[in-house]
Amino acid sequence: MPDPNCALFAARIAALAALLLVAAATPATADPCSALIEADVPGAKITSATAVAAVGDVPAHCRVQGTIPQAIHFELRMPVADWNGKFYMAGCGGFCGSLDADRPGVVNALNHGLRRGYASATSDSGHSGTSVSDGRWALDDPGAEADWGWRSVTETTRVSRDLVRAFYRKPAARSYFAGCSTGGRMGLMAAQRFPHDFDGIIAGAPALDYTGLVATQLAWIVQANTAADGSEILERAKVPLVAKAVLETCDGLDGQRDGLIDDPRRCDWKPAQLQCKGATAADCLTAQEIGVLDHWYMPATSGDGRIQYPGGVPKGSEPYWPVWLSGIPGSNAPSLAERFGTDFLRYMAFVPDAGAGFDVRKYDFDRDPPRLATMARIYDATNPDLTAFRERGGKLLLFHGWADPLVTPQRTLDYYGAVRATMGGAESTAQFARLFMLPGVDHCGIQPGPAAKSVDFDPLPALEAWVERNEAPDVLQVRWQMNDGSVRSRAVKAQ
Repeated sequence: MPDPNCALFAARIAALAALLLVAAATPATADPCSALIEADVPGAKITSATAVAAVGDVPAHCRVQGTIPQAIHFELRMPVADWNGKFYMAGCGGFCGSLDADRPGVVNALNHGLRRGYASATSDSGHSGTSVSDGRWALDDPGAEADWGWRSVTETTRVSRDLVRAFYRKPAARSYFAGCSTGGRMGLMAAQRFPHDFDGIIAGAPALDYTGLVATQLAWIVQANTAADGSEILERAKVPLVAKAVLETCDGLDGQRDGLIDDPRRCDWKPAQLQCKGATAADCLTAQEIGVLDHWYMPATSGDGRIQYPGGVPKGSEPYWPVWLSGIPGSNAPSLAERFGTDFLRYMAFVPDAGAGFDVRKYDFDRDPPRLATMARIYDATNPDLTAFRERGGKLLLFHGWADPLVTPQRTLDYYGAVRATMGGAESTAQFARLFMLPGVDHCGIQPGPAAKSVDFDPLPALEAWVERNEAPDVLQVRWQMNDGSVRSRAVKAQ
């Protein structure tokens, strides 16, 4: 396979040579934003450039939209006043597929950077989809797979920085990336393949081993919960029963009972403790349901016991299962794990594509994992050698929720361990990369947790201090706004 970095390097030389032309195409006018519609940005077509008034806490900005071949749609928002001199790129989640520029909150959110004075961008990763679990766009389209896998972030960053320079008449002094889930994978891909794109990267709950996770692990989840007749085994309404039992057993292992399990690997609760003693009932588990949980809590394995994906679903993640793993009680809709696994295996995982007839329940844990190798080179961000990123002065802030049942946390811990082994040990690695494991936090903090209205954590200020003042973060603060009006907080130390 040709090295994509060589082609991109040549393209970037051409882009740098054309920067004067970009500036010349956008002369200083009373309306420098609308003038960008005429900007001749190499490798991109500008489709709109509009001045947008301030709304709420989103400042007035110049909104630029455009396309990058083959089909990357991007949006860049540049504050018209009080620009902080920096650039911010937001990742996207799942299979992406939409230009989600107004996504609320902190995670994969363009406006989070804009509110802080950044010129901020995001993209649809190179295709359109009906939802974040729709993989049909990838059928027989290797160009779209490459855009989603590794190309969209670096190309959107290149084009956006050219536009920033044209608009403000000077380049961004710093560049940052922030993403979670697929966005976290994008951040690691940038550090590994394009180490000069960003000064600082936030990679949350990174789906870095995408093929192993979305093919093998999610197939494992689905198959373990499928009876011979194709029906689900675990009764959806029983998940709160499991959640309560796990928390009662393991909440106090860290010395305090606060509704959080600090490290689920220390929790020795066994599903068999809830087994029905007589007739099946709502307050106990059948032997078949216990079998489902036993499989979910263990690593995905081949027929001869070889681990195909590490860790298993973490204990303490049960409150979040209805959305991700078990399905919503009272609904017949498949879980997100099944939806992601199904479309990935049909349209994205293999060469040639398996197609719409492939059933996630037929995935073979002996024969199919080796078939993922070709697409792993496109999607996976598992290289622990971050030498080039470290030497250019880059800083990497990783975080992962201990209660993440979808992108399970052990793979991130394993990767960070591999980085330490490759980059000279724990002390050497901590100079440029740190990992924070957040107790009780769901996948990307999307669900706030039992009895909570919201969960708040924002790694960006810590990353800015690290990059710009060399103040390495030792602690990341996490806060929960509880339903009763109280606030729960935890100072999480770096691993």
